[in-house]
Amino acid sequence: MKSTAYLWNEIYLQHETGPFHPEKPKRLSAINRVVKKADWYNDLLMVKPVLPELEHIESIHSKEYISRVKKTVEKGKKYLDSPDTAICEKSYEVALYAVGGALGVCDMVMKGEAKNGFCAVRPPGHHAEYDYAAGFCLFNNIAIAARYIQREYGVKKIAIVDWDVHHGNGTQHSFESDNSILFISLHQYPHYPGTGSKDETGKGKGEGFTLNIPMHAGSDDVDYMNAFKRLIIPALNKFEPEVILISAGFDGHFSDPLSSIDLSTDAYYEFTKLIMDTACKHSQERIIAFLEGGYNLTALADSVEKVIGALSGY
Repeated sequence: MKSTAYLWNEIYLQHETGPFHPEKPKRLSAINRVVKKADWYNDLLMVKPVLPELEHIESIHSKEYISRVKKTVEKGKKYLDSPDTAICEKSYEVALYAVGGALGVCDMVMKGEAKNGFCAVRPPGHHAEYDYAAGFCLFNNIAIAARYIQREYGVKKIAIVDWDVHHGNGTQHSFESDNSILFISLHQYPHYPGTGSKDETGKGKGEGFTLNIPMHAGSDDVDYMNAFKRLIIPALNKFEPEVILISAGFDGHFSDPLSSIDLSTDAYYEFTKLIMDTACKHSQERIIAFLEGGYNLTALADSVEKVIGALSGY
């Protein structure tokens, strides 16, 4: 019986960001500790990350940027491009393994070896631009994965749903002129990184294939569920994606220190179930989620457990 692919590896703990940085290795340790206690843990298909071909990263980032990430790390610098994007001597390698592991999950799902997948990787990716690191992100894992699936498996239409509390500026900019990828983001607004107004709807042939849903501070489960039912699910049904990818950030939780959104842990289960229902109609159940934010360790771990539980059929 096909099950859920689960990507987690100790290599991702080696991206050290310093004792006071919110995007820290303990995030993944907390997630795995909770996931391992779940009734469905033994049903998960474990994925071992490998290094990716650089050409896959070059589909989203410039060669010059990739080289600059490597050289900056090798020089022993403490951050890349902005003080919030901390790095260490292992960061380039770990970021490569984040991409490579995620592409491995894509392979399993696209080959039918797994029904869906969850990539518990770091560093996260959705703020990473074509030639610039930002918001804790080095390489845009989900954007690279989307282009990889298209090129390697001939998929014509992919939807990306980004429910991280921060707008996925890097992902939007990767595809805003592309009508083969529907990018949907609901996020606290105004908030970092300052992009994601409802007027940003795409450019050129990509006009209408970017859907931003700004959420006011204090928005809760009811507000988000209304957005899913009134805007997100209808947009997905209209687009009819062959695969759905999720930028799964959990910093919209009411206990998260970096936002003012009031989502419960159970909300993430409900979001996942709604997307699963849509994937049954259009995407052969193919969903791959990529960890983004979430900085209260307990809320993060419990929320991830809810998402993987939903994906696993619990």
